Amino acid sequence: MTACLMVGAALLALTSPSFTLRWTHSVEKIDWVETYQITGQTLTLTRAAIKGSGAGMEPADSAKLENGWWVWSPNQTLPSLTLAASGATGGGWHLCADGTCQDLGTAAGKPITLKPCPKT
Repeated sequence: MTACLMVGAALLALTSPSFTLRWTHSVEKIDWVETYQITGQTLTLTRAAIKGSGAGMEPADSAKLENGWWVWSPNQTLPSLTLAASGATGGGWHLCADGTCQDLGTAAGKPITLKPCPKT
């Protein structure tokens, strides 16, 4: 195991320290993809891409248009990431790591927190 991610109360063992989150914006119905790197006890947002723009989802000034996607490198470090589970998008969040994807927050419920596993 190279990295570990807490998904709510569940532990997800990863062979790679990176993962992606993909979702559809609840109002604009536009796809959004973010790539994160687990480094120690933090998550670093290394890449963001959106398939268009709209209310509350403007690409960064540094974004470049690549094959219809606005892509940029935020390099933002976070201790954790909280995902709303509104059920409003019909698809929730798609978490992909090590070539496997799982859906999170597809139905309305409590927010889901992603964070690196505690050090043992």
